[in-house]
Amino acid sequence: MKYEHKTVLIEETLSALEIDPNGIYVDCTAGGGGLSYEIASRLSDKGRLICIDQDPDAIEVCKNRLKEFQNVNIIKDNFANIRDIVHNLEVNLVNGIVLDLGISSYQLDSAERGFSYRYDAPLDMRMSKEGKSAYDVVNFFSSSAISEIIYKYGEERFSNRIANLVVERRAKKPIKTTLELVKIITDAIPCAARRHGGHPARKTFQAIRIYVNNELENLSCCLDQCLKLLKLGANLIVITFHSLEDRIVKQKMREWGKSCICPSEFPICVCGKLPKIKIINRKPIVASTEEVDKNFRSRSAKMRVCKKVL
Repeated sequence: MKYEHKTVLIEETLSALEIDPNGIYVDCTAGGGGLSYEIASRLSDKGRLICIDQDPDAIEVCKNRLKEFQNVNIIKDNFANIRDIVHNLEVNLVNGIVLDLGISSYQLDSAERGFSYRYDAPLDMRMSKEGKSAYDVVNFFSSSAISEIIYKYGEERFSNRIANLVVERRAKKPIKTTLELVKIITDAIPCAARRHGGHPARKTFQAIRIYVNNELENLSCCLDQCLKLLKLGANLIVITFHSLEDRIVKQKMREWGKSCICPSEFPICVCGKLPKIKIINRKPIVASTEEVDKNFRSRSAKMRVCKKVL
């Protein structure tokens, strides 16, 4: 299958980066290289772009797409390792960082990757194609562990019912495919509840994918490193696609932007705490109606931007 992915909020992202042609930039989620190509096109020979992605399929496409640029480094790794990646390239500080989170159109539409509840495929969901898979979670985790994953990462109120039925069905035979899991989820959720909120398997599939790829923990780890890697005046742009991601980004930026933390009864500040960043957009930037019409998946995208000031 051809790697195709429509980059969301691309013009807004490029504007927020405030690209210096001689600067150094990091695209933490390069995917097929759509945004990376636009950034590289705006750099001079003295500029530099570092592209990171953990998906081997994406890396191959990205390499081919950006082969005309001599000032681009393409690294197969998890963005949670951004500090080591950048430092191993003998770079200390950068002029801007972008994270476009979530799952790509290619990953969703490639049935064999096992991300989608719409296609029959082996249960997998690993972005890196390495480590534990959705199959391992569904077939070997306890009922309580599965329930916790589905509730924590999918905010699914029927998590206990789903987990219990998973364990009951797998006792008869292993659950090997996505549609086998979809059938179990559908059977576990009451009929009345299935009429609302989209596909009944959506939240459970999201939850297992997030867990398998350690997405939220990796995001939090990456964000802390990003702040340290930015030059003064450099911007961090993060695009999220669900509330759990957005909550982490919002809370991080809010914490970084805090100044004095002295108790209100203190007459003067004694902590000396100054804000590390300036939040550029208090409310997230979202896709325009025109973009949503062209790319329905952009409807849930939220972009937050901050500038390092300390």
